Amino acid sequence: MDANIVLRYLVKDVETQYKMARKFFKEGEEGLRELLIKPMVIAEVVYVLESFYGNKREDIASRMETFLSQKWLKVEERKIMLSLWPWYRKNLHFVDSYLLASAKNNNQKILTFDKKLAEYSK
Repeated sequence: MDANIVLRYLVKDVETQYKMARKFFKEGEEGLRELLIKPMVIAEVVYVLESFYGNKREDIASRMETFLSQKWLKVEERKIMLSLWPWYRKNLHFVDSYLLASAKNNNQKILTFDKKLAEYSK
């Protein structure tokens, strides 16, 4: 699924598209449709919510945690996608938060010149 489906569902700013997105999610919840969401789609959703809609990080993180927790939604790298939000809330970029969550979940180190990211990855 593409970011626009998720955005229309979350933001509800285009009524006809919101209704269609809601229908897709209802079908997914009822097992009538398989819904797959990729990390890159979440990255785009977060970017648009933050930059275009001006949503606060706490609101974005809370909404995305709830959304990505839905068992009927197939989320690639679900464990990582659900564990990155504490760093995002601490004002790290979404991608840096993703890298930290991935490294922690896979017992890996991050190579970086970014001082803030390096500090969190210790």
